[in-house]
Amino acid sequence: MNIRKYSGIYRYIGKSIVKMISLLIAVSILSFILVSLSPVDPIRAYIGEVGLANMSAENLAKLEAYFGLNTPPLERYLNWFTDFIRGNMGSSLIYRQPVASVIGVKFMNSMVLMATAWIFSGILGFTFGIAAGLYRGQWIDKVIKGYSLLIASTPTFWLALVLLMIFSVWLQILPIGLSVPIGVNAAEVSIFDSIKHLLLPALTLSVIGVANITLHTREKMIDIMEEEYILFAKARGKSRFSIIRHHALRNIMLPAITLQFASISEIFGGSVLVEQVFSYPGLGKAAVSAGLGGDAPLLLGIAVISAALVFTGNLIANLLYGVIDPRIRRGSVHG
Repeated sequence: MNIRKYSGIYRYIGKSIVKMISLLIAVSILSFILVSLSPVDPIRAYIGEVGLANMSAENLAKLEAYFGLNTPPLERYLNWFTDFIRGNMGSSLIYRQPVASVIGVKFMNSMVLMATAWIFSGILGFTFGIAAGLYRGQWIDKVIKGYSLLIASTPTFWLALVLLMIFSVWLQILPIGLSVPIGVNAAEVSIFDSIKHLLLPALTLSVIGVANITLHTREKMIDIMEEEYILFAKARGKSRFSIIRHHALRNIMLPAITLQFASISEIFGGSVLVEQVFSYPGLGKAAVSAGLGGDAPLLLGIAVISAALVFTGNLIANLLYGVIDPRIRRGSVHG
Protein backbone atom coordinates (compact mmCIF):
# COMPACT_ATOMS: atom_id res chain seq x y z
CA MET A 1 0.00 0.00 0.00
CA ASN A 2 1.38 3.38 -1.03
CA ILE A 3 1.03 5.56 2.08
CA ARG A 4 2.18 8.72 0.28
CA LYS A 5 -0.63 8.28 -2.24
CA TYR A 6 -3.22 8.58 0.52
CA SER A 7 -1.35 11.01 2.77
CA GLY A 8 -3.62 13.87 1.71
CA ILE A 9 -6.71 11.87 2.65
CA TYR A 10 -5.22 10.91 6.02
CA ARG A 11 -4.36 14.55 6.65
CA TYR A 12 -7.89 15.60 5.80
CA ILE A 13 -9.39 12.95 8.09
CA GLY A 14 -7.10 14.04 10.93
CA LYS A 15 -8.04 17.71 10.51
CA SER A 16 -11.73 16.81 10.31
CA ILE A 17 -11.58 14.77 13.51
CA VAL A 18 -9.81 17.60 15.36
CA LYS A 19 -12.40 20.06 14.05
CA MET A 20 -15.22 17.74 15.10
CA ILE A 21 -13.82 17.38 18.63
CA SER A 22 -13.48 21.17 18.90
CA LEU A 23 -17.08 21.64 17.76
CA LEU A 24 -18.32 19.01 20.22
CA ILE A 25 -16.57 20.83 23.06
CA ALA A 26 -18.16 24.09 21.89
CA VAL A 27 -21.58 22.39 21.77
CA SER A 28 -21.11 21.03 25.28
CA ILE A 29 -20.16 24.48 26.62
CA LEU A 30 -23.11 26.20 24.95
CA SER A 31 -25.51 23.46 26.07
CA PHE A 32 -24.22 23.69 29.64
CA ILE A 33 -24.72 27.46 29.65
CA LEU A 34 -28.28 27.15 28.33
CA VAL A 35 -29.12 24.41 30.85
CA SER A 36 -27.66 26.49 33.68
CA LEU A 37 -29.83 29.46 32.65
CA SER A 38 -32.97 27.31 32.50
CA PRO A 39 -35.73 28.44 34.90
CA VAL A 40 -36.55 24.81 35.69
CA ASP A 41 -35.43 23.88 39.20
CA PRO A 42 -33.76 20.42 39.07
CA ILE A 43 -34.54 19.73 42.74
CA ARG A 44 -38.22 20.56 42.32
CA ALA A 45 -38.33 18.46 39.16
CA TYR A 46 -36.55 15.61 40.96
CA ILE A 47 -38.68 15.33 44.11
CA GLY A 48 -41.82 17.22 43.15
CA GLU A 49 -43.71 20.01 44.87
CA VAL A 50 -44.97 17.85 47.74
CA GLY A 51 -41.56 16.39 48.46
CA LEU A 52 -39.95 19.82 48.41
CA ALA A 53 -42.53 21.20 50.85
CA ASN A 54 -41.91 18.35 53.33
CA MET A 55 -38.11 18.37 53.02
CA SER A 56 -35.97 19.70 55.82
CA ALA A 57 -33.40 22.43 55.24
CA GLU A 58 -30.59 19.94 55.94
CA ASN A 59 -31.76 17.46 53.32
CA LEU A 60 -32.35 20.28 50.88
CA ALA A 61 -28.76 21.44 51.35
CA LYS A 62 -27.54 17.89 50.73
CA LEU A 63 -29.50 17.73 47.49
CA GLU A 64 -28.12 21.09 46.36
CA ALA A 65 -24.62 19.81 47.07
CA TYR A 66 -25.39 16.58 45.19
CA PHE A 67 -26.51 18.51 42.11
CA GLY A 68 -23.58 20.89 42.45
CA LEU A 69 -25.81 23.96 42.68
CA ASN A 70 -23.51 25.51 45.29
CA THR A 71 -20.39 25.24 43.14
CA PRO A 72 -19.35 27.83 40.52
CA PRO A 73 -20.59 27.11 36.98
CA LEU A 74 -17.06 26.72 35.57
CA GLU A 75 -16.13 24.15 38.19
CA ARG A 76 -19.42 22.37 37.63
CA TYR A 77 -18.80 22.18 33.87
CA LEU A 78 -15.23 20.93 34.31
CA ASN A 79 -16.43 18.23 36.70
CA TRP A 80 -19.10 17.15 34.22
CA PHE A 81 -16.70 17.26 31.27
CA THR A 82 -14.05 15.23 33.11
CA ASP A 83 -16.59 12.57 34.00
CA PHE A 84 -18.01 12.61 30.48
CA ILE A 85 -14.71 11.83 28.74
CA ARG A 86 -14.25 8.99 31.20
CA GLY A 87 -17.58 7.53 30.10
CA ASN A 88 -19.59 8.69 33.11
CA MET A 89 -22.44 10.91 31.90
CA GLY A 90 -24.10 11.10 35.30
CA SER A 91 -27.51 9.87 36.38
CA SER A 92 -30.82 10.81 34.83
CA LEU A 93 -33.22 12.54 37.21
CA ILE A 94 -36.30 11.40 35.29
CA TYR A 95 -35.44 7.77 34.58
CA ARG A 96 -33.39 7.18 37.76
CA GLN A 97 -30.77 5.38 35.66
CA PRO A 98 -27.29 6.18 34.34
CA VAL A 99 -27.49 8.60 31.43
CA ALA A 100 -25.42 6.27 29.24
CA SER A 101 -27.96 3.46 29.71
CA VAL A 102 -30.92 5.73 28.95
CA ILE A 103 -29.24 7.16 25.83
CA GLY A 104 -28.26 3.67 24.68
CA VAL A 105 -31.88 2.47 24.66
CA LYS A 106 -33.38 5.69 23.28
CA PHE A 107 -30.63 6.05 20.68
CA MET A 108 -31.29 2.60 19.23
CA ASN A 109 -35.02 3.36 18.95
CA SER A 110 -34.31 6.67 17.23
CA MET A 111 -31.67 5.15 14.95
CA VAL A 112 -34.15 2.58 13.63
CA LEU A 113 -36.69 5.35 12.99
CA MET A 114 -34.25 7.85 11.47
CA ALA A 115 -32.36 5.28 9.39
CA THR A 116 -35.60 3.99 7.86
CA ALA A 117 -36.80 7.50 7.04
CA TRP A 118 -33.34 8.56 5.83
CA ILE A 119 -33.02 5.65 3.39
CA PHE A 120 -36.53 5.96 1.97
CA SER A 121 -36.37 9.76 1.65
CA GLY A 122 -33.01 9.52 -0.11
CA ILE A 123 -34.13 6.87 -2.60
CA LEU A 124 -37.48 8.52 -3.33
CA GLY A 125 -36.02 12.03 -3.51
CA PHE A 126 -33.25 10.95 -5.85
CA THR A 127 -35.66 9.05 -8.10
CA PHE A 128 -38.22 11.86 -8.17
CA GLY A 129 -35.50 14.44 -8.89
CA ILE A 130 -34.17 12.47 -11.88
CA ALA A 131 -37.67 11.96 -13.28
CA ALA A 132 -38.60 15.64 -12.85
CA GLY A 133 -35.38 16.87 -14.45
CA LEU A 134 -35.56 14.37 -17.28
CA TYR A 135 -39.13 15.33 -18.19
CA ARG A 136 -38.76 19.03 -17.51
CA GLY A 137 -41.93 21.03 -18.19
CA GLN A 138 -44.11 17.97 -18.63
CA TRP A 139 -46.92 16.88 -16.32
CA ILE A 140 -44.72 14.53 -14.27
CA ASP A 141 -42.28 17.38 -13.58
CA LYS A 142 -45.11 19.69 -12.53
CA VAL A 143 -46.60 17.09 -10.19
CA ILE A 144 -43.26 16.26 -8.51
CA LYS A 145 -42.21 19.89 -8.23
CA GLY A 146 -45.58 20.94 -6.83
CA TYR A 147 -45.52 18.10 -4.32
CA SER A 148 -41.98 18.98 -3.20
CA LEU A 149 -42.73 22.68 -2.76
CA LEU A 150 -45.89 21.85 -0.81
CA ILE A 151 -44.12 19.38 1.49
CA ALA A 152 -41.14 21.72 1.99
CA SER A 153 -43.48 24.35 3.45
CA THR A 154 -45.46 21.90 5.60
CA PRO A 155 -44.68 21.83 9.36
CA THR A 156 -43.54 18.40 10.51
CA PHE A 157 -45.81 18.24 13.54
CA TRP A 158 -48.86 19.23 11.44
CA LEU A 159 -48.18 16.49 8.89
CA ALA A 160 -47.68 13.99 11.71
CA LEU A 161 -51.05 14.93 13.20
CA VAL A 162 -52.78 14.66 9.81
CA LEU A 163 -51.29 11.21 9.09
CA LEU A 164 -52.12 10.11 12.64
CA MET A 165 -55.72 11.21 12.18
CA ILE A 166 -56.08 9.53 8.78
CA PHE A 167 -54.35 6.19 9.33
CA SER A 168 -54.89 5.67 13.06
CA VAL A 169 -58.18 7.40 13.90
CA TRP A 170 -60.25 7.25 10.70
CA LEU A 171 -58.94 4.16 8.90
CA GLN A 172 -57.64 2.45 12.08
CA ILE A 173 -55.06 0.45 10.17
CA LEU A 174 -52.02 1.65 12.11
CA PRO A 175 -51.44 2.13 15.87
CA ILE A 176 -51.79 5.59 17.39
CA GLY A 177 -48.34 5.66 18.95
CA LEU A 178 -45.59 4.05 21.01
CA SER A 179 -43.09 1.55 19.63
CA VAL A 180 -44.80 -1.61 20.94
CA PRO A 181 -48.40 -2.61 21.70
CA ILE A 182 -49.73 -1.45 25.07
CA GLY A 183 -49.79 -4.13 27.78
CA VAL A 184 -47.58 -6.60 25.90
CA ASN A 185 -44.36 -7.89 27.45
CA ALA A 186 -41.16 -7.06 25.60
CA ALA A 187 -40.43 -10.75 25.05
CA GLU A 188 -43.81 -11.21 23.33
CA VAL A 189 -43.43 -8.30 20.90
CA SER A 190 -42.96 -9.60 17.36
CA ILE A 191 -41.02 -7.97 14.53
CA PHE A 192 -44.32 -7.33 12.77
CA ASP A 193 -45.59 -5.38 15.79
CA SER A 194 -42.43 -3.26 15.86
CA ILE A 195 -42.65 -2.54 12.13
CA LYS A 196 -46.33 -1.65 12.44
CA HIS A 197 -45.60 0.91 15.16
CA LEU A 198 -42.58 2.23 13.26
CA LEU A 199 -44.35 2.67 9.93
CA LEU A 200 -46.30 5.88 10.55
CA PRO A 201 -43.49 7.89 12.25
CA ALA A 202 -41.02 6.76 9.57
CA LEU A 203 -43.50 7.65 6.82
CA THR A 204 -43.86 11.16 8.26
CA LEU A 205 -40.12 11.73 8.37
CA SER A 206 -39.64 10.26 4.89
CA VAL A 207 -42.29 12.50 3.33
CA ILE A 208 -40.69 15.60 4.87
CA GLY A 209 -37.16 14.58 3.85
CA VAL A 210 -38.02 13.93 0.19
CA ALA A 211 -38.55 17.59 -0.79
CA ASN A 212 -35.03 19.04 -0.56
CA ILE A 213 -33.18 16.23 -2.30
CA THR A 214 -35.88 16.07 -5.02
CA LEU A 215 -35.64 19.76 -5.87
CA HIS A 216 -31.85 19.77 -5.70
CA THR A 217 -31.50 16.66 -7.88
CA ARG A 218 -34.02 18.08 -10.37
CA GLU A 219 -32.01 21.29 -10.84
CA LYS A 220 -28.78 19.32 -11.20
CA MET A 221 -30.41 16.96 -13.70
CA ILE A 222 -31.65 19.89 -15.79
CA ASP A 223 -28.14 21.40 -15.89
CA ILE A 224 -26.54 18.11 -16.88
CA MET A 225 -29.08 17.40 -19.64
CA GLU A 226 -28.07 20.71 -21.27
CA GLU A 227 -24.35 19.83 -21.36
CA GLU A 228 -22.70 19.32 -24.74
CA TYR A 229 -21.67 15.71 -24.11
CA ILE A 230 -25.30 14.86 -23.27
CA LEU A 231 -26.51 16.52 -26.49
CA PHE A 232 -23.85 14.59 -28.38
CA ALA A 233 -25.02 11.34 -26.79
CA LYS A 234 -28.59 12.13 -27.83
CA ALA A 235 -27.45 12.85 -31.38
CA ARG A 236 -25.82 9.40 -31.48
CA GLY A 237 -29.19 7.85 -30.72
CA LYS A 238 -28.51 6.73 -27.13
CA SER A 239 -31.57 6.05 -25.00
CA ARG A 240 -32.47 8.14 -21.97
CA PHE A 241 -31.68 5.23 -19.66
CA SER A 242 -28.23 4.84 -21.21
CA ILE A 243 -27.53 8.56 -20.92
CA ILE A 244 -28.52 8.60 -17.26
CA ARG A 245 -26.54 5.47 -16.46
CA HIS A 246 -23.30 6.31 -18.29
CA HIS A 247 -23.18 10.10 -18.22
CA ALA A 248 -25.52 11.75 -15.72
CA LEU A 249 -25.69 9.44 -12.72
CA ARG A 250 -22.21 10.09 -11.30
CA ASN A 251 -22.52 13.86 -11.63
CA ILE A 252 -25.91 13.80 -9.91
CA MET A 253 -24.80 11.46 -7.13
CA LEU A 254 -22.04 13.74 -5.80
CA PRO A 255 -24.23 16.64 -4.65
CA ALA A 256 -27.07 14.26 -3.75
CA ILE A 257 -24.84 12.28 -1.36
CA THR A 258 -23.63 15.44 0.36
CA LEU A 259 -27.18 16.74 0.70
CA GLN A 260 -28.39 13.37 1.95
CA PHE A 261 -25.80 13.13 4.72
CA ALA A 262 -26.29 16.80 5.58
CA SER A 263 -30.00 16.04 6.00
CA ILE A 264 -29.19 13.96 9.10
CA SER A 265 -29.57 17.09 11.21
CA GLU A 266 -32.91 17.85 9.54
CA ILE A 267 -34.17 14.32 10.10
CA PHE A 268 -33.06 14.39 13.72
CA GLY A 269 -34.81 17.72 14.25
CA GLY A 270 -37.95 16.34 12.64
CA SER A 271 -37.77 13.19 14.74
CA VAL A 272 -38.06 15.27 17.92
CA LEU A 273 -41.50 16.50 16.82
CA VAL A 274 -42.55 13.18 15.31
CA GLU A 275 -41.61 11.25 18.44
CA GLN A 276 -43.64 13.67 20.54
CA VAL A 277 -46.73 13.32 18.35
CA PHE A 278 -46.55 9.52 18.17
CA SER A 279 -45.19 9.07 21.73
CA TYR A 280 -42.32 7.14 20.19
CA PRO A 281 -39.70 6.42 22.91
CA GLY A 282 -36.66 7.76 21.12
CA LEU A 283 -33.88 10.25 21.70
CA GLY A 284 -35.96 13.24 20.62
CA LYS A 285 -38.77 12.54 23.05
CA ALA A 286 -36.23 11.94 25.82
CA ALA A 287 -34.61 15.33 25.04
CA VAL A 288 -37.96 17.12 25.35
CA SER A 289 -38.74 15.31 28.62
CA ALA A 290 -35.28 16.15 29.95
CA GLY A 291 -35.69 19.82 29.05
CA LEU A 292 -39.14 20.13 30.64
CA GLY A 293 -38.10 18.11 33.68
CA GLY A 294 -34.81 19.89 34.36
CA ASP A 295 -32.81 16.69 33.76
CA ALA A 296 -29.51 18.46 33.02
CA PRO A 297 -27.25 15.34 32.81
CA LEU A 298 -29.54 13.63 30.30
CA LEU A 299 -30.07 16.80 28.26
CA LEU A 300 -26.33 17.48 28.03
CA GLY A 301 -25.59 13.89 27.07
CA ILE A 302 -28.22 13.92 24.32
CA ALA A 303 -26.96 17.28 22.99
CA VAL A 304 -23.38 16.03 22.64
CA ILE A 305 -24.35 12.65 21.18
CA SER A 306 -26.70 14.29 18.68
CA ALA A 307 -24.04 16.79 17.60
CA ALA A 308 -21.56 13.94 17.16
CA LEU A 309 -24.08 12.13 14.95
CA VAL A 310 -24.57 15.18 12.72
CA PHE A 311 -20.85 15.96 12.46
CA THR A 312 -20.08 12.31 11.63
CA GLY A 313 -22.66 12.38 8.84
CA ASN A 314 -21.03 15.45 7.30
CA LEU A 315 -17.57 13.84 7.56
CA ILE A 316 -18.76 10.65 5.87
CA ALA A 317 -20.30 12.70 3.05
CA ASN A 318 -17.01 14.49 2.40
CA LEU A 319 -15.06 11.23 2.43
CA LEU A 320 -17.50 9.59 0.03
CA TYR A 321 -16.87 12.45 -2.37
CA GLY A 322 -13.33 11.15 -2.81
CA VAL A 323 -14.49 7.56 -3.22
CA ILE A 324 -16.99 8.37 -5.96
CA ASP A 325 -15.06 11.05 -7.85
CA PRO A 326 -11.36 10.24 -8.57
CA ARG A 327 -10.68 13.89 -9.40
CA ILE A 328 -11.45 14.93 -5.84
CA ARG A 329 -9.32 12.07 -4.53
CA ARG A 330 -6.37 13.25 -6.61
CA GLY A 331 -6.97 16.82 -5.51
CA SER A 332 -6.82 15.82 -1.87
CA VAL A 333 -3.48 14.17 -2.44
CA HIS A 334 -1.90 17.13 -4.20
CA GLY A 335 -3.62 19.70 -1.96
